[in-house]
Amino acid sequence: MMRFDLVDLGLFRHVVEAGSITHGAERAHLALAAASARIKAMEVSLGAALLVRGRQGVVPTPAGRTLLAHARTLLAEIDRLQGDLSVFAGGAVGQIRVLSNTNALTEFLPEALSAYLALHTGVSVDIEERTSDEIVGLVAEGTADLGIVAGTVDTGTLQTFPFRHDRFVVVVAANHSLSVRGDLAFAEVLDHDLVGLDRSSALTRFLSGKAAPIGKPMRLRVQLRSFDAVCRLVESGIGLGIVPETTARRAARGLGIAVVELQDAWAARDLTLCVRDLAALAPFAQDFVAHLRGPESA
Repeated sequence: MMRFDLVDLGLFRHVVEAGSITHGAERAHLALAAASARIKAMEVSLGAALLVRGRQGVVPTPAGRTLLAHARTLLAEIDRLQGDLSVFAGGAVGQIRVLSNTNALTEFLPEALSAYLALHTGVSVDIEERTSDEIVGLVAEGTADLGIVAGTVDTGTLQTFPFRHDRFVVVVAANHSLSVRGDLAFAEVLDHDLVGLDRSSALTRFLSGKAAPIGKPMRLRVQLRSFDAVCRLVESGIGLGIVPETTARRAARGLGIAVVELQDAWAARDLTLCVRDLAALAPFAQDFVAHLRGPESA
């Protein structure tokens, strides 16, 4: 007889989504040995393998994919149950899973998230950075409650709501020859050394995808963890940077950099919230979406 508890189901979902038992255990806040034992016990109870283990990580077997689909449904229902009952316990308790592109994660989410969490002390928010295309697929699969993506991406059947507007610009040292330009094409930017986020970041992967059809590689001289750090290194003359305009204008007030517009259409960033079904989210998650949407959702 199969005996899976909610910890088992949550762990299995994390393992599959992370592609690794080690990283899945970390997300589930379990020791690796305990997580491995739980997965093995689930397979013994079922009488079939749930994961294919390899050097690059793990992927679910057909049985594992079936279990994953049911686990996501059950865990979503538990979140809804917690939200519905929270009104009797004096406040919402639960977790919201959010996937965000780099722009929204660094420029707009921190302030909005801080304000929301101050009012909902029992709610935690798990945020992961992904590219917009990845986010749409994962939200559609039920991996996350909410996605924040570029407005240009095809969101298919997902429900969408406007979030914020921004655009990518080029930042150059104030004494750089390009500082007098009003705008630049991305193809021209690729002729220069660049300062950017690390190669695993969603933005760097996005820009690499835009560089590929042009036939010019991105010459990343330095890879950093934040847009503010990019602007500081650009000031020193190491290379050009591509950052959100909100970051660039703020940084330009205190640094010796110039802001040059990008000509490419994809530089405009109308950021969009996307969910599978707003009504199906737990009440506290619906409140979070309404909070991000602002007054227009009232």
